[in-house]
Amino acid sequence: MKKCSHTAHHTLSELNITPLLDLAFVLLVIFIITTTPIVNDMEPTLPTASKHQKDPTKDAYYITIDANGTIWMQKQVVELEKVQSTLATLRAEMAEEHSDLGVIIRGDAKTKYGRIREVLDACQSANVVKVELQTDPAK
Repeated sequence: MKKCSHTAHHTLSELNITPLLDLAFVLLVIFIITTTPIVNDMEPTLPTASKHQKDPTKDAYYITIDANGTIWMQKQVVELEKVQSTLATLRAEMAEEHSDLGVIIRGDAKTKYGRIREVLDACQSANVVKVELQTDPAK
């Protein structure tokens, strides 16, 4: 008879590091891909753009607002309530010619912005989509 039997149980004395190495390599690849290289070795001379403003459209309709808030349409003083109806009429006439109405708003530098906003709202109410604000070119 056997005095003692050998059991199949033995302690695991080795640590399997293969999954740990796989994780380390994946993290290394992720860090290499996501880091951006630092490129400060030279400063290129970039081209400069001209300060030429685009020419207004030939069918542009000008609305001018002076420093007092008076609205001028084609050299005539107009009340704010009349702006929307005039623009709607002009837009309907332009639609017959198969072209869109373009409006250029020229506001004095001392005009309160609220007055310009009211004219912009009138343009939107008249369904005029080509609206530009004229400014002086940068120096």
